[in-house]
Formats: sequence, C-alpha cells, structure tokens
Amino acid sequence: MKASVNHIAIVIPAQAEAQVSYAAGELRHYLGLMTGQIFEITSSPAESSVSLTLDGELDADEFVISSDAGSVSIRGGKRGVIYGAYELLEALGCRFFTATGELVPYTENLTLPRLNTHQKPVFEYRDLNYCEATKYSRFAVKSRLNGAMRPIREKHGGHMSYAWFVHSFQAMVDPDIYGKDHPEYFAMFDGVRVTERDKNQLCLTNPQVLEIAVESTRKALLAHPRANIISLSQNDWGRGCECPACRASDLAEGSPSGTLLKFVNAIAQRLEPEFPEVIFDTLAYNYTRPIPTSATRPAHNVCVRLCSIEACFSHSFETCDEDRSVLLPDGSRSDFITDLRNWGKVCNRVYIWDYTTCFAHYPAPHPNWNVLAPNMQAFANNNVKGVFEQACGASAGSTDFNELREYLISKLLWDPWTDVDRHIREFTDWFYGDAAPYVREYIKYICRVAEEENIHVGFNDNLESPLFRDEVLDTLQGFMDKARAAVSSDPIRLWRIGKAELSVRWVRLKRKAQMEEGFDPAETNRFFTDWRAYGLTRIDEWCSQETTFRAMLNGLWRGTEFYSHWSGDGPEEL
Repeated sequence: MKASVNHIAIVIPAQAEAQVSYAAGELRHYLGLMTGQIFEITSSPAESSVSLTLDGELDADEFVISSDAGSVSIRGGKRGVIYGAYELLEALGCRFFTATGELVPYTENLTLPRLNTHQKPVFEYRDLNYCEATKYSRFAVKSRLNGAMRPIREKHGGHMSYAWFVHSFQAMVDPDIYGKDHPEYFAMFDGVRVTERDKNQLCLTNPQVLEIAVESTRKALLAHPRANIISLSQNDWGRGCECPACRASDLAEGSPSGTLLKFVNAIAQRLEPEFPEVIFDTLAYNYTRPIPTSATRPAHNVCVRLCSIEACFSHSFETCDEDRSVLLPDGSRSDFITDLRNWGKVCNRVYIWDYTTCFAHYPAPHPNWNVLAPNMQAFANNNVKGVFEQACGASAGSTDFNELREYLISKLLWDPWTDVDRHIREFTDWFYGDAAPYVREYIKYICRVAEEENIHVGFNDNLESPLFRDEVLDTLQGFMDKARAAVSSDPIRLWRIGKAELSVRWVRLKRKAQMEEGFDPAETNRFFTDWRAYGLTRIDEWCSQETTFRAMLNGLWRGTEFYSHWSGDGPEEL
C-alpha cells in the first residue's frame, strides 16, 4: 500500500470533536517530521488518506484501525481515537520512550502499513506516578495513561478524576474540628481514643460518624462535579479501631474489611440517587486487606483498591515463598495472592495499588524487572479493572533506569501480555546506544542474584540485604564501566550512563557509612554534588536530599528517623 506523501491527506469530519482534531494534529506533526513534507488536514474525501472519527459505540479507550485501498481508517472513543493515531505512528516505527526522548525515523517514501486491529485495554484505569508522566500530560496520553496523577485536558481525551484520592478519613471527619469535643468519633488504640492528625482512624461503628461522613462526601462531590470517583478510605496508619463495638464487628465479619465495607456501602447507597455515575472507592490495605468471611460484599457502585504493600517484589506474587501475610481477627493469616484471588471473586470492580521501587532509597537497584509482567497478568486474571503503579515520586525522577521502567509499565498497563523483552531491547538500544548491551546485562544480573539466592525485597527496605554486598556492587559497577567506555564519544548517552551509575554509588556509599568503616566525607561530597548536577531531588520518598545528608552525618539509615511521623519533613520543595 504505497502512496506519494503529497497525496496522503488526513481526513476528519467538518465539525470534528476536539479529540479528533488533536489526533489529526499529532499525525500531521509526526508524519511531517518523518518525511519533511506537508500533510494537510481536510474534511474532503481523498483517494489516499488517514481518516479519523469518534465512534460513540466504542468505549473511551477503545479503537479500531482498518486498511483499505491505500488508506487507513481510525475509529475510536474520546481517548481511543488519539491512541489509534499513536498506534499508527508506532507501526511506522515511531517510539515515544520518554517525554523528551522520541524515536521518529526519517523516510523519503512513506508507506502506509496494512494495519487491521481492534484494541481495548484490559484495565479501564491505568496510572503511575513517575515524574515524566505526572509533569507532561501529553506524554501521559502517548503512554495511554488515564488516571489522576496528571490531569489530562479534555481535548487530549481527559482522565478518570478523583474528588478525594485515598487516605481520606481525615477529610471525611476532620480531627481538628471534632477531635476535642467528640473523641468517640475516632479510633480507640490500647483503650485510648486517638485524635492526633496522621495517627488516627475513624470509629466506623459510631452512627454519628456515618452521618458526618455522608455529608462531607456529598460536599466533596458537589465541589468536584467532573469527578468520576471518590475514595472513602482509611488513613495511612496501620491499625483500625479497637473499641468493643468495632472489635466485635471485625470478628463477626472475619476481617476489618467487613466493617469498612458496611460503612462505605452505606455512604454509596445514600448518595447514589444524587450521584448515579460516581464510583465510591475504598482500600484493602494492611489490616483491611483480606476479604470478609461474612456475607458482606461491596455494593455495585463500590470499588475496592487492593494494596500489595507487604509483598515481596523480587519474586512474583504467585511464586514467592516468603510469609508476608496479614493477621485476621481470629488469629489466622492471609497472604496477598490469596487476597487478590478472593477479592476478584466477590467484587465487580477491583483496583490495585502496586509498588515499583524502594521508597527508602530511590536510587537502589530494584530487582523487579522479571516480575512486572507476571504480576500484571495475575491482576488481569483475577478480575482487576484498574491498576496504579506507585513509583519514585520525586519531582525530577531518580536513577535505576526509571525511564525504562516507566515505559515498560505503561506498555503492560495496556497489555499485560505484551512482549517485554522487545520493549526493553528497543528502549535500551535507542536510549543508551552502544551501552545498551551492558545495561541489559546489569538488569539481568541483579534479578538473577535475587532469584538464585532467593533474596526477598520489600517496598521500603534499607540496604543491609546481601543483594548489595561488595561482590554484587563490583559486578554492577563493571557493567557501568563498560557502558561508559562504549559511549565515550556520545555525549548524550554518556550523560545517561553517568546518571544510571549513581545507583551503585549511592548503595556503596550508604552501606559504607552505616555498616562498615563509616562516613566518607569526600565521596559523600562528590555524590551529592553530582546528584544535584543531574537535577535530581529526593533520595528518600519522605525526605529532602538535605535531610538525607543530615541523616548520614548522624549515622541514621533515613531522615525519617528525625520525626515522630514519616511525613515530618513536609512536601517536596523546589
């Protein structure tokens, strides 16, 4: 199917929707960049064309591409028509690796491909919080993300919008308003009602709490009329209310999740007539992770977001042999894969909160590369409808090849059975050039050590693990040395390898300070100078690099140890 570039038109309806016009503009730009020629956007039929239309019978993220007699037709939902345009460009060899790193091949003779595909993502909700997707909404669209981490303009397809986004008990019943006069509204721990902000939960069996929560939820939805979803979920504190009424409810339900679901279901039922399209979301997190053994089930408009925070991330959920179970009220325990399977059977909308980095030490080599696909497939196989992959949330990103991890995860969110090896090869070959083989060896090696030695890795570990012993770090550094030599005359790739090398440097430096002969002031100075030179900010999820440096001076693993609550350092400041 060959056509002269000058005779290929981009055809859209005369009164095209904003999303169709945007998709057409993207095609015009990239096809022009590929060929150096002009592509006209028109509403007139053309013998050879790429036509774009919004199809109301397709879901928002769905698209259909068909080829016929020298032309290509793209039909899609409001996001799907845009995704279809990018699918065509990818079929022509384009790759949208990062917000600033794109492969756009040059060709003198454009050949429209024979492309016949109908795609609808496995997950209705797809999100991650790597810095580039959160900074650049147009890159989030190219990555086919549709969550709330970076609001996407309606002309770019829009996104699933939250009124509240997790850990919302304090917004529902504010301890600053009610704590002094009504401590009974808040959870009892060890016989005492705790109203301190960030260290409490609600007493879910108190009927007044329900009434206040219904009204505050209603006000939040009225204040966010475009919201598709609102989270009615426990605070980020690891215990539920232990008052006699809540303990009795938890025991009767077989899990604190039953007590929570009764509360959330009641709010969802009360507000459904006024907000019929809204999804009421809650967490299965820590103590609420296992399903109730009672008959209590999520209402039809309630979404349960299951969190994998206790899991091992060097082995897949289905194969890990380490006990990371959570305790149930009757003294029994439940592991994550069991909870995933159980929620998938009883809930018609399960979302996931998963973890993809070491939050205590963002630069640390994280050996999760081989589990990303099997874990995503486990989600898909167990009725999961949406996934959020929590990543390094630092404003400028980090090291550990996070650009590659972001690209790979976005592909898996669209298709959990995608060809991971191909994506890794394509990305590394372009992004790292002649250093790519050594980058891939680095990745394979750190995963192989974890797998062969059965080393388990959590989401928030310090660096005592044998995974980071000198022998392993020396081998990783050897790959970095070879990578640097391979691109010594390629300034851009050399810069990228230098950034990646910061991972090994940080782990060696930190272990030396904490576990060996002690703090090395000269090397610490060089590391933090280079870290800042790369524009990087936080090393720890909850602390500035200044606080992290101060922790090193004081012989502490983390700056969070300076505070009574891990969030004590406050939000990131640039």
